[in-house]
Amino acid sequence: MAPVFRFSPVGFSWVAIHPEPKGVIQFIGGAFFGTFPTVFYRYFLQTLFEEGYTIIALPFRFSFRHWSIAIDLLKEQEILRAELSKITGNDVYQDKANYFWLGHSLGCKYIALLEFLSGDQWKQITESCVEPQAYKQVEAIIANAELESASILSQPSLLVAPDISNTESAVPIRAIARLLDRVGLGVLPTREQTQCFIEQSRLFNLTAVISFADDQLAGSETDEFKDQKTQENSDVLWLIRQLKTRKFPILHTELPGRHLEPLGIKVGEHIVDLNPFDKFIKLLRGRLLERYTIQLLTQLRQRQTKVETNLESVESLISLVK
Repeated sequence: MAPVFRFSPVGFSWVAIHPEPKGVIQFIGGAFFGTFPTVFYRYFLQTLFEEGYTIIALPFRFSFRHWSIAIDLLKEQEILRAELSKITGNDVYQDKANYFWLGHSLGCKYIALLEFLSGDQWKQITESCVEPQAYKQVEAIIANAELESASILSQPSLLVAPDISNTESAVPIRAIARLLDRVGLGVLPTREQTQCFIEQSRLFNLTAVISFADDQLAGSETDEFKDQKTQENSDVLWLIRQLKTRKFPILHTELPGRHLEPLGIKVGEHIVDLNPFDKFIKLLRGRLLERYTIQLLTQLRQRQTKVETNLESVESLISLVK
């Protein structure tokens, strides 16, 4: 009998527990739609559950202070590790290496911030990208969350239509957005600061991106052939250019579709995304997102094993030298 896909509240999240999980996917969606992830992303998440993953849907919390949201996600992971182990009696939930991060749109920015904090140079990088002592604010947030550190080291991340948001992304009236930035009430860290963090970090080796060819918000790989302003505003293009030169280059797939492609519930042989400004209703036949998501998760797991093997080899060499 096939496992039943059903979300139950655990901690502050919704969790669909697979009876024999091969991994745990922590999903955070975009603004508004991510507030009700079990509704708007239902088909997407159900397909991943049926592939053998326990699904944690982390409801989106709106705030201009993105550091605190990112760190709250990590605190929730610690709570869920203990709770799921207790509920299921399965040790798979104890090992942090069994957890994947999956984001859509703005949710990807929070995952990127956690990846950045996983490096041992994040304080120095923060000072160079923001201002001296700026890292102390982040340290205070980590301490208030009662975490020893904020690290997702060795946990793979898949970013779907990543949006590294600024205040103008959240407030469509430019004059108001700029006023909020001037008085210190806008989005922090900014898009430029976040890009600086990623650029100077040595991590992001377990990162994959899915983009969409007609995405007007996050951008696409094809923006490389468009005007300079379009290129500068394309988060997808920036990430591809930045991460393709890492020790383990970014895994990337571009698919047909627009920014809200992951949304939808299954109705017969159709996917309905409840959004009249997007596809609204479309035949499931030919939908590629879930297939490539599963492929990239598998590739990330293989890369994770390779990275861990390399680390073990380095540690062995260091011990021999000592």
